[in-house]
Amino acid sequence: MAILEDQATILAHLSQGEIEVSGQFMWGSNYTFLCSISYQDETIQAVYKPTRGERPLWDFPNETLAGREVAAYLISQAGGWEMVPPTVYREDAPAGPGSLQLFIEHDPDYHFLNFSADDKARTRAVALFDAVANNTDRKAGHVLVGEDHHLWLIDHGVCFHTHPKLRTVIWDFAGQPLTEAEQTQLSELRTALASNSKLLEDLNEYLSHREILAVIRRIDQLLESGCFPYPDENRPHMPWPPV
Repeated sequence: MAILEDQATILAHLSQGEIEVSGQFMWGSNYTFLCSISYQDETIQAVYKPTRGERPLWDFPNETLAGREVAAYLISQAGGWEMVPPTVYREDAPAGPGSLQLFIEHDPDYHFLNFSADDKARTRAVALFDAVANNTDRKAGHVLVGEDHHLWLIDHGVCFHTHPKLRTVIWDFAGQPLTEAEQTQLSELRTALASNSKLLEDLNEYLSHREILAVIRRIDQLLESGCFPYPDENRPHMPWPPV
């Protein structure tokens, strides 16, 4: 199944298919499961993150991380990045409500810290997306190269905070000017967020009004500065561990 061309089909699988848990990912702070999703005589693999399996955090509201995974997908699509795998929120999942995201086949030993020069250059788009999403945990292993050689981004449960908290291993583009295409991309996303759009309606399911306004504010700041942000030396700006 061609992921980029079959988004609607994949979303139908994730939203309506029968879920069978087949394994558990043992790394990470929150419960995360590998699932098989069967729908219309076809089965796909997905990553399931139940809300009740989330470890409480001091700086994020409880039981909101799975919803942020969906919000990241919505922003990725609306902004033209198309880097977050198809993701939905299922109320009827086996361990309770949570996010379901298409599983991306990839080589786990190939990540940002050992990317080729060409693949590292492609992460410029990742850096821009993360600046908009205020990603607090962009580890090297959260950037995957799929079998289609497309870059895919995972693990966005701790994005969209209202305060600046960008922590990422990708600071390679700090201070570089935004291209005209990147500025247009941001302007179009801002318009979609500021209008009474389907995007805004969908995001309201997963983010607070203040968090959505903060996304708009970050876009405005990027457009005003005209360049990629620098790391803030007054607060942590690298995730740990880095992979």
